[in-house]
Amino acid sequence: FIFLYFPETHGITFRIQISVKELLDTDVLLKLLFHLPINYPSTLPDISVNSDQLTRAQCMDVKDKLLEQAKKHLSEPMVHDLILWIQQHLKYVIKQSATVCNEKLTLSKGTSTEDGIWMLLLHLDHMRAKAKYVKTVEKWTSDLRLTGRLMFMGRIILILLQGDRSNIKEYLILQKTSKVDVDSSGKKCKEKMISVLCETKVQSQHKRFQTFEVKEYSTLDELQKEFESAGLTTLFSEFVPPLLK
Repeated sequence: FIFLYFPETHGITFRIQISVKELLDTDVLLKLLFHLPINYPSTLPDISVNSDQLTRAQCMDVKDKLLEQAKKHLSEPMVHDLILWIQQHLKYVIKQSATVCNEKLTLSKGTSTEDGIWMLLLHLDHMRAKAKYVKTVEKWTSDLRLTGRLMFMGRIILILLQGDRSNIKEYLILQKTSKVDVDSSGKKCKEKMISVLCETKVQSQHKRFQTFEVKEYSTLDELQKEFESAGLTTLFSEFVPPLLK
């Protein structure tokens, strides 16, 4: 276990790494983030799960199962119990995840049903032709009925989108294949400096954005409050501060 904690105005965040020997006798390194709100344990923690050995969908399933277990421990300290539980049950969660995934793939071949509202967080390295770039992003989000924010804070540029998963996928294709910016010589060019920080299903604790807005922030605190107001404290803590390094 590696326990790190960071006092925050809205609670405490624990970053925990555990190694679990579950799949084909291979060590799986789980990177867990628990954000404990001030009124924890009366309120469930925010949980984030990452692993280089698991797919994004499997990480989401691990997170969902941890939240299910957390509900059983409401009003009592639970982080240690949750860690012990996932160590003992990881292989069963992964097996169940594979079964569900196969069922979804079978279903999707015959229908166009999408699995709920999804969220995408992108990081852009720069915008040389800012006005044109912003206008293009606004058009794409409007055409694809996506909501969210295009956020500027100093040198940081983030795009946070919510909408049907198929439309989010279409946006990514447009973002990567269209000549949306200009290079150093002023010629139109495709976006090559883009990072997908997070792509996940919108959870019940997340606020749904009603519109797409372009916003500029003077400080990191202002940017953090934007995420917090949308129920995305864990998303901010995990992905935004590292961009400042």
